[in-house]
Amino acid sequence: MNIVISDLDGTLLDMQTYSFEAARPALAALREKNVPLILCTSKTRAEVEMWRERLEVHHPFIVENGGAIYIPAGYFTFPPDRAVKRDGYDVVEFGRPYAELVHCLREAATESRCSVIGFHDMTVAEISRRASLPEDQAELAKRREYDEPFEIQGSSTGKLLAAIGRRGKRWTRGNRFYHCTGANDKGVAVEYVREMYRRAFGTVHTIGVGDGHNDAKFLKTVNAPIVIRSRFAVALKVAEPRCRVTRAPGPEGWNEAILPLVDAADRQRDSACSRMSM
Repeated sequence: MNIVISDLDGTLLDMQTYSFEAARPALAALREKNVPLILCTSKTRAEVEMWRERLEVHHPFIVENGGAIYIPAGYFTFPPDRAVKRDGYDVVEFGRPYAELVHCLREAATESRCSVIGFHDMTVAEISRRASLPEDQAELAKRREYDEPFEIQGSSTGKLLAAIGRRGKRWTRGNRFYHCTGANDKGVAVEYVREMYRRAFGTVHTIGVGDGHNDAKFLKTVNAPIVIRSRFAVALKVAEPRCRVTRAPGPEGWNEAILPLVDAADRQRDSACSRMSM
């Protein structure tokens, strides 16, 4: 069974316009072939629920840099390990509470004398402006549970990040913001999802698609890692040499990467069926 695990911003969604128009052919092919698309993002649950409807994707999803996995109730025939039931989902949490992360970031900023501004400090209008989001989507982005995005406004970046680590927290970086998290990351969440699918369907082949620093760990865990062209592409290729880098950025690159893989899977299946009938 093939599974596609994909980031959103700068990958399936255009970095500036948030359009996915160029990826429609590949999205349609995945639906036609019943290939699950697992969204794996730094976005909040509220944001992903909106995008799932727009993308016509109804599979499990990973939010806030691996802070939690949301599995639609009844999706698997068995109860997912460690899950709690909430709002029609089986929820598997890896992250720390949001208030704890906000407190950590403020302490680290004070210790390092590095000025920062996090989503907790921003109004919806400020998030809208800084993230190039419509205000209704910025409001969804502010509903944080497991991850605090922030901008560094001082010059002591290294000291700040080290101070976050000394408090038992982690940091990562997306296309626009740094993020303060607990001991979670996208890679851990992807490994969990892969195991659930393996239990349900047997052999699983995972295809991972990302474009940023915060995608590096999850790209290392998949069978076929793909990097969408971005300013982080060279660093991601160094971090995971198996990665294939697309020619185009954003949804055009996503379409470029996914369509051939769907076609290749069909050819392999047809070849296997042909051999069995001989």
